[in-house]
Amino acid sequence: MIERDFVSRSKLEYQIQEFISENLKGVGLSHSKLQRTPLGEKIIIYAARPGLIIGGGGTNIKKLTKQLKKKFNLENPQIEINEIQDVNLIAAVVAERIASSLEKFGIMRFKGVGHKAMVDVIGSGGQGIEILISGKIPSARAKTWRFYQGYIKKCGDAALNLVDTAYTVAKLKSGIVGIKVSIMPPDCKLPDKVTFKVLEPVVEEPPKAESEAIQKEIEAKTGEALSQPENQETKEAPVKKRARKKAAEK
Repeated sequence: MIERDFVSRSKLEYQIQEFISENLKGVGLSHSKLQRTPLGEKIIIYAARPGLIIGGGGTNIKKLTKQLKKKFNLENPQIEINEIQDVNLIAAVVAERIASSLEKFGIMRFKGVGHKAMVDVIGSGGQGIEILISGKIPSARAKTWRFYQGYIKKCGDAALNLVDTAYTVAKLKSGIVGIKVSIMPPDCKLPDKVTFKVLEPVVEEPPKAESEAIQKEIEAKTGEALSQPENQETKEAPVKKRARKKAAEK
């Protein structure tokens, strides 16, 4: 029963995310999360343009809340919008920007659009980016164009969990064009990256008993060294007196 509950929650979250992505176009939508609170369901939307989601006087967000409540049978849905700090590092936003540029300028400028997207991502600190544009570009025969820059993982656990990947389509006169964007973020820590640290030499202090014995030995040696000149002076003093007496008698 617990497994079914987890599966149903994940399925509901995915369906809500798909519904939001279909209804919110041109807002720089990244992703959404579903959280359950004592007051009801809380939906967090990450987007680059929160003002377009809210609308004038909150009309758009009220309309979206009603649609979510009716379609998914939510008791009291609450929508929270978080603004994305750097839009050039979000694959979904970059893919949406490429699609809108292709729909606006046409297929003849697709190379410039792809290179500009790569420059923006690398300039924002991304480690690597890969853009795949598939469709009837620029001729009537469908093919795939690949734009690649930097370093990016293609397989393994790092490619699945660390690389941000997004898919979208652009509706052109020649047909539908598929766009896939994969971005490797700057704070991505790879498992095969090894760093070496230079350790400082550690000076081990002797135990307390040994240190006290060493200190006593040093004090004894210094005491003997200091006492030797005094003894020599006391031995040499009578000899000097006799020499003075003989010199005085002569």
